Amino acid sequence: MRNFSFYNPTKIHFGEGQIAKLSREIPAGSRVLVTHGGGSIFQNGVWAQVEAALAGYSISRFGGIEANPQFDTLVRAVEQGKAEQCDFILAVGGGSVIDGSKFIAAALCYAGEPLDLLTGTRVQAALPLGCVLTLAATGSESNPHGVVTHVARQEKLGFSSALLYPRFAILDPRTTFSLPTRQIGNGVVDAFVHTIEQYLTFPVDAPLQDRYAESLLQTLIEEGPKALAAPEDYNVRANLMWCATQALNGLLGCGVPQDWATHMIGHELTALYHLDHAQTLAVVLPALLAERRDSKRAKLLQYAARVWQIEQGDEEQRIDAAIAATRTFFQRMGVPTSLSEHGLGAEVIPHVLAQLERHKMVTLGEQRDIDLAVSERILLRAL
Repeated sequence: MRNFSFYNPTKIHFGEGQIAKLSREIPAGSRVLVTHGGGSIFQNGVWAQVEAALAGYSISRFGGIEANPQFDTLVRAVEQGKAEQCDFILAVGGGSVIDGSKFIAAALCYAGEPLDLLTGTRVQAALPLGCVLTLAATGSESNPHGVVTHVARQEKLGFSSALLYPRFAILDPRTTFSLPTRQIGNGVVDAFVHTIEQYLTFPVDAPLQDRYAESLLQTLIEEGPKALAAPEDYNVRANLMWCATQALNGLLGCGVPQDWATHMIGHELTALYHLDHAQTLAVVLPALLAERRDSKRAKLLQYAARVWQIEQGDEEQRIDAAIAATRTFFQRMGVPTSLSEHGLGAEVIPHVLAQLERHKMVTLGEQRDIDLAVSERILLRAL
């Protein structure tokens, strides 16, 4: 196992009715900027619970944060927060709303051009942030990371700072009952790939992390299809919500190598062609595993045996079967696994490679050896 430092200050309130605890977590007298996406929180009862819990607070509400939060939209939220002199941010939504709210929290404390915070300027201050999660997927509710889309630049820009950990996160599985099928599938795939990217690399004698990852993967495999069949099964949605949080709260990746190439390639596909984030992951991951089968051989065989119970056949057959099982699982969740299913062909590959080069994503993977030639082969496999 490698050396590591672990820190996670986010307090989790998990379960039905926990939104009522907002008043315990947000200091009295705060001027709260409440951020959210579309209008679903008004239809499913979430806003009514938030409003009741914040009775007596000064509230400024900003809605319309997109599924891939857009820079221009977030700048308008920053302007509103400044005008209303807000000093606390409450994100009510999924990972995109939370990611966007992290940027807003930092930009409200930054005197320069907000874009600086997405292009290398270190976050040195941020307003306190809490969140009410309504879509289990990204794990943003208990980590310090975010991604913002800049449409004009055709870029997804990542940022991170320990100052951006939410102070608290309220996870009530009932808030996810009204999600459309597409978002349920996307959420499961997102959490699954987060786990894979911290697990399916090479052995470093970290059996606890391996078993932890395998348990998350198996739970997602078991519970994901149930959520599609019975969207209002509380226990199923609770298990998925907790899996998604655990997949990216930092603990799983302690002391092990990680491979985020699937995400980096996927981000370029989203920025260029506006695919859902999880849709790009479902397209890229199986292709990447097939291309990197030699460097990932030991872990692929372990994955085949422990997660999919594949133990028959020679090594190549078992690896093929594990990759096929992964692809089939994504398809069971309703998420396509090829570029062609999204109407994209080989003509997109040069554009994706140009973006990877532009963003200096030319040494990806746990071995830092996924260069543009390897990325091209991955994309060709993803057709």
